[in-house]
Amino acid sequence: MKRKVMRRVAGALWDVWRSRFGRSALGGGRDRGMTTSEYAVGTIAACAFAAVLYKVVTSGAVMSALQSLIKEALDAKF
Repeated sequence: MKRKVMRRVAGALWDVWRSRFGRSALGGGRDRGMTTSEYAVGTIAACAFAAVLYKVVTSGAVMSALQSLIKEALDAKF
């Protein structure tokens, strides 16, 4: 009796999962990854973020803060 109930519950859960996520959950969906244009946009966004990060890190205020942090760490007494 318990096995029948467990099978029904498992079947019901599987039906809900399949209806919720469809074929993509089973690997049969049409979307299989990014297209070339999506890679291009992602690459450009990553390069832009890297350029902004480089500018921030090499700015005067950040450089002096990093230098003082490193100097304090090296001058620490144990």
